[in-house]
Amino acid sequence: MAGRTDLLAWLNELLQINYTKIEQCGSGAAYCQILDSIYGDLPMTKVKFNAKHEYEFIANFKVMQNVFKAKKIDKPIPVDKLVKCKMQDNLEFLQWMKRFWDSNYGGHGYDASARRKGAPADPPATIAPLSTGRSSSSGSNHLGVSVRAGGGKTPVGHRAGSAQPNEAVQQLQAQIKEMQTHLEGLEKERDFYFAKLRDIEILVQAQLDTDQAEGKESETLKKIQEILYSTEDGFEAPDPNVASVDEEETF
Repeated sequence: MAGRTDLLAWLNELLQINYTKIEQCGSGAAYCQILDSIYGDLPMTKVKFNAKHEYEFIANFKVMQNVFKAKKIDKPIPVDKLVKCKMQDNLEFLQWMKRFWDSNYGGHGYDASARRKGAPADPPATIAPLSTGRSSSSGSNHLGVSVRAGGGKTPVGHRAGSAQPNEAVQQLQAQIKEMQTHLEGLEKERDFYFAKLRDIEILVQAQLDTDQAEGKESETLKKIQEILYSTEDGFEAPDPNVASVDEEETF
């Protein structure tokens, strides 16, 4: 079974990309283009190689699922695991993709860059945990701050007359920026799915009103509505008859 180094080399050569980690396949874009290299008819304009957020990864896997269905490929796609960009999950799936490619690729020439029509194919970012490793310098904590016997603190890596931040601070700043980008993606994903649920709610209510006017009743629609309005501890809907603190008039 192909290892990580061999798989990355094959993937980068086939797709004319520069992935450095198996985890980056979690965006779904590379998987989609592997299929395109076999069949040549995948709608590449729908594939986002510059995807940064999980909801964009899911959209790429939706394209892939449609291809699996159209080509009658009997293989479950563990989307919920792959989009988390974990190495082991993506390694196992990429190994399967490589075996599938070996069995189905016809040996024809494939211009991956042309099929993307110039779309950027930069390696997608994966969120890494904040480092908890300690500095090798004696008496330093994980933030790269040295503690002296007198209780004073001086930044490690700063020389007299130098304004350059130390390496640890730069790494933390980069990680914070990446986490902020990830948070923005989660907020967009939340709004995306909330809008879909709201559309479903409106459609269900409109159909229930129509059925009621015609003397009909749909148990299925009622059950859908119950699911939409169900709550859990800590997520109860506010009582509309009770004024919130913000709504009370103050003097």
